[in-house]
Amino acid sequence: LAAAQRVHGWCSPEAIEQAACVMRLTPGYLISVASFYDMLETRPVGRNRIYVCTNISCSLCGADELLARLLEETDGDPDFNVRSFECLGACDIAPMASVDDVYIGPITIDDVPRLVEQIRAGVPPLPNKQLHLRKSTDPGAVAKPATAKPMPDQPPTSHGPAMGGEVAGTPAPIEHAPEEDA
Repeated sequence: LAAAQRVHGWCSPEAIEQAACVMRLTPGYLISVASFYDMLETRPVGRNRIYVCTNISCSLCGADELLARLLEETDGDPDFNVRSFECLGACDIAPMASVDDVYIGPITIDDVPRLVEQIRAGVPPLPNKQLHLRKSTDPGAVAKPATAKPMPDQPPTSHGPAMGGEVAGTPAPIEHAPEEDA
């Protein structure tokens, strides 16, 4: 069904019929599947899909206002399919949206005109906020090299000599704090 939607833009009755023949399932069964999953469209929609996550984390960060602003900015444009989506699983970049299958966030109300303009122009929207292009979800994060040495005041682990611990299979000694007199 996802392949049919990529080709036709939605799960049309003809696409469902063809998929049912190939999969040896009934069209009714595939219609129930297509209508169950949020990411499958059962009616023609705009080619540019903007799904705004409206689950609790995104809602608390302004997703409802973001959705309203996007609907206002794209009102009457048949090339856009803007709607809420229950959860996109990217709470760390809330409020966020999936724009043609690319996760973008956090998106502010002020970002909306530029986001829509870039989509209309056919250029990657808000590239500095695209999750797959960033080294970290935290824009202020600094990459730090991994270290094999234990942190100060921590006993060595049992991950082997390379990690500062004992030979694999031999647990590191467990130190117990002295018991206090009652």
